[in-house]
Amino acid sequence: MWALIYLLFAIPALLAYIFYRNLNYWRNRGIPQETPHPLYGNIKGFKKDRVIHHINEEYYNKFRKSGFPFVGFHFLHKRSAFVIDTKLAKNILIKDFANFTDRGLFHNERDDPLSAHLFNLDGKRWKEMRQRLSPTFTSGKMKFMFPTIIKVSEEFINVITEQVPAKTGGAIIEIKELMARFTTDVIGCCAFGIECNTLRTPVTDFRTMAQKSLTVPRNGKLGTFLLFSFPKLARKLRLRKVPQDVHEFFMRLVDETIAYREKEKIKRNDFMEMLIEMKQKGSYTLDNGEVIKGLDIGELAAQVFVFYLAGFETSSSTMSYCLYELAQHQAIQDKLREDINSVLEKHNNKLTYECIKDMRYLNQIISETLRLYTIVPHLERKALNDYVVPGHEKLVIEKGTQMIIPAAAYHRDEDLYPDPETFDPERFSAEQVASRDSVEWLPFGDGPRNCIGMRFGQMQTRVGLAQLIKNFKFSVCDQTEIPLTYDPRTFVLGTVYGINLRVERI
Repeated sequence: MWALIYLLFAIPALLAYIFYRNLNYWRNRGIPQETPHPLYGNIKGFKKDRVIHHINEEYYNKFRKSGFPFVGFHFLHKRSAFVIDTKLAKNILIKDFANFTDRGLFHNERDDPLSAHLFNLDGKRWKEMRQRLSPTFTSGKMKFMFPTIIKVSEEFINVITEQVPAKTGGAIIEIKELMARFTTDVIGCCAFGIECNTLRTPVTDFRTMAQKSLTVPRNGKLGTFLLFSFPKLARKLRLRKVPQDVHEFFMRLVDETIAYREKEKIKRNDFMEMLIEMKQKGSYTLDNGEVIKGLDIGELAAQVFVFYLAGFETSSSTMSYCLYELAQHQAIQDKLREDINSVLEKHNNKLTYECIKDMRYLNQIISETLRLYTIVPHLERKALNDYVVPGHEKLVIEKGTQMIIPAAAYHRDEDLYPDPETFDPERFSAEQVASRDSVEWLPFGDGPRNCIGMRFGQMQTRVGLAQLIKNFKFSVCDQTEIPLTYDPRTFVLGTVYGINLRVERI
């Protein structure tokens, strides 16, 4: 009886001590940190009424003149080093990458196979998957996929043309959803070889399930807390992150697609084909004796899942924010249209792969859009061993510490980008890019673990925007929300309301 009473008091006391010690870790080491909330750490309001981008930016601005290369931070209860100095960020991402290869994010191959994708994987399994998938995103593979993107973009223009009358005044169109339907159809074709046709039929399972996976959490507050704060414990407890109906939809879709292609001996130049070849190859041994494990259906489905989510959401958001800025800056839009038409004339008015690469001003505008509207707020890495910060011998980042590199905050630092709130594509002229350190612009990350699909994302974004600016003029209207209201429920930068613009035929 007394033993039971003792346990009832001892266990909560022990947990309270562990929590207290964790929350005071940085203070006890003499590292600056804003006092963390007992439950929410330094992200109080996240997924409720504060956008994670703004939380990071406020924290960065509070400490960026502190003189420390990093400061203490708690993402809920995950002890983290919040990297202030871009030189330290460069060491983590590139120079000393061998000690920071892992992201330390939740994934559960056994119970939640779709969570075990390239973005989340760590260690040897990440390295193997990255090596296997890299050939899918070479320039050669992009050229193979390019005609598919052009075909979808032509249908895209047809759909918008039908909504915009030829008479003066055009029409007011909510572009955010329209851009998402375009990228959904592109990804559906390039990842699955399936014509989703969401441009014509907005409500499809593809769109519904993708939206749900980004905005509807599977778990309640406690489950979400464990996933973010204690990913290893969450995995041992066999927690899952992907909603059940989303899991069932994508697993069934992948399974049926593979079965059909193998039965009919169908070959396509798409992402799925590369994964099927990996599955069929099975396990094999390298010259050094290392065994590379083959892909099972769950691992295959996970890679398609993340390619789909990352491809449609990031590109569609970038296109939407880009048009939003161009609608407010007519001189920049006119200059872009002139440049697009000039490049097209040199290529016999045909939108080719080489033609898109030649549209340098378009690329400047996309780069500036990604600076001002950074889709993913920060990069995460985990220290595999104790790490002495270069130039600061007394500062040691202990093994297992999570590193947070606040990319979106760097992008709005006035010391790196003067007048940072102003949309100015000239920041990304060849001369300015050459004079800037690569880690000062991180929408795709940097180093060996940068975004593997960067080429594909840029390609579909360039094609979509080139087609739109060539054929239509975009301007603000009474229904255009300025400034935008961002959605605190999502980790990526999303808006609460649509983006309404006036669209006129050229």
